[in-house]
Amino acid sequence: MAELELSVVDGDITLLQVDAIANAANDALWMGAGVAGAIMRAGGEDIEREAVARGPIEVGEAVATGAGRLPAKWVIHGAVMGQDLRTDAALVRRTTESCLRVADEAGARSLALPAFGTGVGGFPLEECARIMVEAVRGYEPSSLRQVVFAVFGEEAKRAFDTAVATAPAGPNGK
Repeated sequence: MAELELSVVDGDITLLQVDAIANAANDALWMGAGVAGAIMRAGGEDIEREAVARGPIEVGEAVATGAGRLPAKWVIHGAVMGQDLRTDAALVRRTTESCLRVADEAGARSLALPAFGTGVGGFPLEECARIMVEAVRGYEPSSLRQVVFAVFGEEAKRAFDTAVATAPAGPNGK
């Protein structure tokens, strides 16, 4: 069984040298503020056009698009919220799992995930970190070998570092 290597970085997800990055999307897949806006500014508007053409999707689901000018090959758009721009623990978990599955289906070996729902969605950072790390630890990958939690700020890095250090090992042993 493959093992997933987990790490945490405080930095710009759009600059990471990974196969895929995840976008904290809404169900219509339009890209406005937060992580989505940063991805569109760095990678180009074609990412949003391609995403919107694939939507709308159910909240908690994910789809892959090209990555435009980004170093990544794919952007995985995980709909962590609907048009009300709200989320909850179940949606954070489901969206994380959907992004992992879609990245695996695309053949990605590495995936960067943002802190889903903690910006526009207002979801608590520590709870987000715990849920996302548990979801990744519980996932059985095919092609994926590395997951990077790409967060913004010292508080977020601390929350994710703590979650990685304390979450129980999953089926992949890490």
